[in-house]
Amino acid sequence: VQLQASGGGLVQAGGSLRLSCAASGRTFTSYNMGWFRQAPGKERQFVAAITWNGGMIDYTDSVKGRFTISRDNAKNTVYLQMNSLRPEDTAVYYCAVDSRRGPLRIELPHYDYWGQGTLVTVSS
Repeated sequence: VQLQASGGGLVQAGGSLRLSCAASGRTFTSYNMGWFRQAPGKERQFVAAITWNGGMIDYTDSVKGRFTISRDNAKNTVYLQMNSLRPEDTAVYYCAVDSRRGPLRIELPHYDYWGQGTLVTVSS
């Protein structure tokens, strides 16, 4: 599986961005997907995840009510709509695949394919 993330950029606090992650591979529709982020000098952390059919979703507490993860299996793409952005959301955002079918997982080691990352910078 190859993943291509896009949509990052510079935005003022309170603004919005939509990240996209396009996946190659015929079995995209079988995989749970996640978004993670890594701020400068910090460890990569979980942001949001969605099951293969969109039936279950999870978010880290700091983005609940502001971010929305979704997917379009016909387009092999997962999205992260980010609203009400804050300076502390500044990070490189990565999409990832959990290729082992099962429950929705949020821990990094469960994700075995990663995109290249897209930088989101939120100015105050």
